[in-house]
Amino acid sequence: MLVLGIESTAHTLGIGIVNGEGQILTETRAVYTPSEGGIHPREAAEHHQKHALAVLQRALEEAQVPLDKIKGIAFSQGPGLPPALRIGAVIARSLAGALKIPLLGVNHCVAHIEQARYFCQAKNPLVAYLSGGNTQITTLETGRYRIFGETLDIALGNMLDMFAREAGLHHPGGPKIEKLAQQSTGDYQELPYTVKGMDLAFSGLLTAAKRLLSKGTRLETVCYSLQETAFAMVAEVVERALAHTRREEVIATGGVAANARLGEMLQIVASEHSASFDSVPLQYAGDNGAMIAYNGLLLLKARKSIPLSESTILPKWRLDQVDIPWEV
Repeated sequence: MLVLGIESTAHTLGIGIVNGEGQILTETRAVYTPSEGGIHPREAAEHHQKHALAVLQRALEEAQVPLDKIKGIAFSQGPGLPPALRIGAVIARSLAGALKIPLLGVNHCVAHIEQARYFCQAKNPLVAYLSGGNTQITTLETGRYRIFGETLDIALGNMLDMFAREAGLHHPGGPKIEKLAQQSTGDYQELPYTVKGMDLAFSGLLTAAKRLLSKGTRLETVCYSLQETAFAMVAEVVERALAHTRREEVIATGGVAANARLGEMLQIVASEHSASFDSVPLQYAGDNGAMIAYNGLLLLKARKSIPLSESTILPKWRLDQVDIPWEV
């Protein structure tokens, strides 16, 4: 049983193929990088359309799989940027229709989490899902992912990218900020720390960090202070959720999960509550087609394909709105 997955929520057009055990046969991608500023939805869609055929051909060649052997087509149905989502949806509908095989609509957030669970071999972990568009602390309970805490304004990854642009660092900003923070002498500058109950807010932190930079504070110092503050906020919410749920596993996924300092903080929190900690492999921390394929495989096994009439994109499809049939 082979499933092909298409990821197109934002800057990445990714196509992956997995077998019936979830093993990745290939994961290919083409990434849109804006010349300046953040992601431009229309330009991202044009990029995906331009590279779609080449990425698909490369995926099939690398997996050494003929197209007629694919048994299901999965696509990121949401959430994400509407123009980019539409490109993936059109490709998926065309392939599923031509091959007369099931079409599988995947929630991008669930895909990140399920791929992380697969790699970390986690049964029912507390999840820190931290990416460019999402910041959520969640765990699976009674057939759905329940959110214990989330951002009230901008996501952690977006906040880091926005600061990076202000500092003249090219997209994506997170890895560049991490490298600069590692070069700091540890001269921490106090910044706004905003945790409201179980939720977080990053806009005040971003504004204050920009102000520090404008006053001439060394960039390495600002990056260090920004990371320490933001990650401590996440760690606090994770610790509260862990104390409440008493989960024995904590995992991190999403693009920001690749940050070593964040992993170090979450490792400390987990160990203090006698829980294990793991994170998705670096190669799969960001958006990728393999995670869509794997989630599609789970849906296919649960017999949860969708008709063409239900395949419209869902740009604001929340994680906690998705039924998880493979765990029932």
